[in-house]
Amino acid sequence: MAIITIQEAAELANKSQKTIRRAIAAGKLKATKIQNKTRINQEDFDDWVANVCCGSEQVDNNVVKHDEVNWIDISDLWHKDGWKRKKDLTKYNFIDLFSGAGGLSCGMVMAGFNPVASVEIMPEAVETYKYNFIEKKKFKETVETRDIRSKEVKEKLYEAVKNVKVDVIVGGFPCQGFSMAGYRVVDDPRNSLYKEMKEIVEHIKPEFVVMENVEGLRSMLNGKVEEKIIEDYREIGYEINLTVLNSADYGVPQFRKRVIFIGNRVGKKNYHPKPLYNETNYVTLGQGIKRFKNMEESIEINHIFPRHTEEMKKRLALVPEGKSLYKNYSDAWKKSPWDKPSCTVKENHGGTNIHPKLPRCLTPRELAALQSFPDDFIFKGSKKWQLVQIGNAVPPLMGKAIGLALIKNMNE
Repeated sequence: MAIITIQEAAELANKSQKTIRRAIAAGKLKATKIQNKTRINQEDFDDWVANVCCGSEQVDNNVVKHDEVNWIDISDLWHKDGWKRKKDLTKYNFIDLFSGAGGLSCGMVMAGFNPVASVEIMPEAVETYKYNFIEKKKFKETVETRDIRSKEVKEKLYEAVKNVKVDVIVGGFPCQGFSMAGYRVVDDPRNSLYKEMKEIVEHIKPEFVVMENVEGLRSMLNGKVEEKIIEDYREIGYEINLTVLNSADYGVPQFRKRVIFIGNRVGKKNYHPKPLYNETNYVTLGQGIKRFKNMEESIEINHIFPRHTEEMKKRLALVPEGKSLYKNYSDAWKKSPWDKPSCTVKENHGGTNIHPKLPRCLTPRELAALQSFPDDFIFKGSKKWQLVQIGNAVPPLMGKAIGLALIKNMNE
């Protein structure tokens, strides 16, 4: 879980520290005390930036500036699923940096890509990735389990793919290290993860690169962060287009917005997937989890019930749909409506999404379903770490949509 200080939050939002403290005091920005010092969870900060701090007008200005989007229709390929059927896999290969449990990788496989390597530092996520992609699906790929900043790790990665054509590198780099004076990124150890990804892309030279991040990145430092990313990749030969995609537009039973950068070095247009769903036919929370409603607890498939007291069960049952148990929380301890997509599933409080029909919070399996993971995708580690992996993941169906847009482009 990424944690930032008040000073870092002020720099990222281009606000004074007093403004950050006022937002915390007013309950608009959540913060916690760690060793008697105020700290802010990165996702809570990103939500505040996107929804409260900067206002829609400023964010929209940034969107207009860079969102020269080329949409491509993927509906004719949506029936394909390389996760279920090997015959739907294509000749195209990809590497996933910062892979987590493998949400984006799962989506790329659904689209027809073959994973040839991945890098992830969280042990529980690596265990999950290896179990699903190597042990179960029998993909022959290199899974590197150490820090991507290590020279040895990069050399091992380069050696593993030296005889393989890598068509795409994907990754969701951390963004909390961005703190700039003008366009200059100051030295920050967390920033090096972004730099490491760029270095790997420059070395391997895939035709395409895909980067995923939180929507709040768009308004960080008045848009200068995304401008820096575009400039950096142009310097190594990649033209970038970006826009914000909503996972619900691709059949995910959850509202989850992410900024998606797509770039290539071969002179093609960059295409984002045209939405397949809208508010008239979104897949709802109920459709996503109803099959688990009467299912008994099953640790084997991550359907692990919370251990609520009887008093807590009564309190949860009284929460109206669309409301939270606590008035200062907008999307934690929230009971999303049964007949609409869920609110965003997050790693820091993923286990506190309230079931709309039962007096308990959702299980890891139900949350994985809201993220659009296949039911045969099993998460390793304790329940706590299962929730972290699920909440951090890119929804596979959104990854599939991105992958299909890439394949249509490559096939042109």
